[in-house]
Amino acid sequence: MNDDPYYRELPDGTIKQVNPFTGTKVWTVPGRGARPLGKPAEQTRELTDHDRRAACVFCPDNCLSTPPEKTRLVKRAGGLVRGHDLIRCVPADRLDATVPEFRRVPNLFEILSWRYWQLNWGMSLPRAARDWQEEYLSNPSGEAHVRSVLNVKFKAVGSDRRAEDLGPQELREASAAFFAGGHDVIVARRHYTDEGTTTADVAGSASLTVNEHRAFMALTVDSMAQLHRHNEHVRYVVVFQNWLKPAGASIDHLHKQVVAIDEVGADNESVLPKAVLDPGIFNRWGPDFAVEHGLVLACNDGAVMTVGFGHRYPSVEVWSTSRVDQPWRVDDEGIDAVSDLLHAAHVAVSDDVPANEEWHYRPMGTGAPVPWRIILKLRRPDLRAGRRFTSIPSHRRRWPPCCCRSCLRRGQLGESRR
Repeated sequence: MNDDPYYRELPDGTIKQVNPFTGTKVWTVPGRGARPLGKPAEQTRELTDHDRRAACVFCPDNCLSTPPEKTRLVKRAGGLVRGHDLIRCVPADRLDATVPEFRRVPNLFEILSWRYWQLNWGMSLPRAARDWQEEYLSNPSGEAHVRSVLNVKFKAVGSDRRAEDLGPQELREASAAFFAGGHDVIVARRHYTDEGTTTADVAGSASLTVNEHRAFMALTVDSMAQLHRHNEHVRYVVVFQNWLKPAGASIDHLHKQVVAIDEVGADNESVLPKAVLDPGIFNRWGPDFAVEHGLVLACNDGAVMTVGFGHRYPSVEVWSTSRVDQPWRVDDEGIDAVSDLLHAAHVAVSDDVPANEEWHYRPMGTGAPVPWRIILKLRRPDLRAGRRFTSIPSHRRRWPPCCCRSCLRRGQLGESRR
């Protein structure tokens, strides 16, 4: 392994690079370039029934086009997850038995592959993942599903391998990432809005109901916890949402990415030393700064939304006011509070605007207080870096604004934990 501080090549072929002048970090990952880029936007046309159910690999009729499903949320009155039932490890022959509003599936083109964890950390398949793999492959429908998805991946990366030629052990090795990988996608059901009439009417976060958005958030938080639980080498789980192609989405179907990594991330590496020396830095330059400068957009009992500043793109920030600073340790009411304000921001901005959603929180194993916050960055070409952006126009707001300091100061944001 090359130990150069600015350029490190790892055994699996991953190259970790650091710009010596700016500190910007870049990872070059084998096979990542094979992910589909999606078709450019074309002239709109009227929607068909096929469009609503099978416009892309994430659509309801294409469940067998994605790797084995780790979790799904099925809407049911009285369901424990915001009116939904949570079902884990769905067998291939039961994918059509229920209608999932949200699904957690492995990303076929991982940022950090299962091979990365094997070669760099000596990981083997955890027992729970191994048991699920054995159960899945023992079902003829499951084996056929896995071989089909492997063929798609082989073709995408330019391999001449054929899944049909793999023996039992080879099949288990080739499909291990589907059952134990650390890069998942949280996929919403709709590709187009229920009331949409043309292919321009794609369904983003703004199209969800309040309760649907809460369920979307809850499943994302659960997925973060699961990735930490099943891999002791994970230092941080990166969560982001790219909406529409100008914001980096490869597919215009609503989904979040949940990615386990073995570092705390570049942003945290930069801010953690400052938080150690000055534990109040987030309060002072976050909500307190927003209050003092009239940048608070809204707040509720568990979160506050402010205009972001200091970003390359116009942004809105939603801060959890919980004393707990890791999403999976925040109670349901606290998660819902963050969800409601984030959803309100999406509604106000509209699904017509390309946007990035970034989650930030305290990494595992660090004691500095880093409150959970989500940044929504608008990526429209007419909103360039440096252009002043201080508020969402009042006619687009769909929440009651509040600038009450007492609402923000019920407790210090992000109390330090072990």
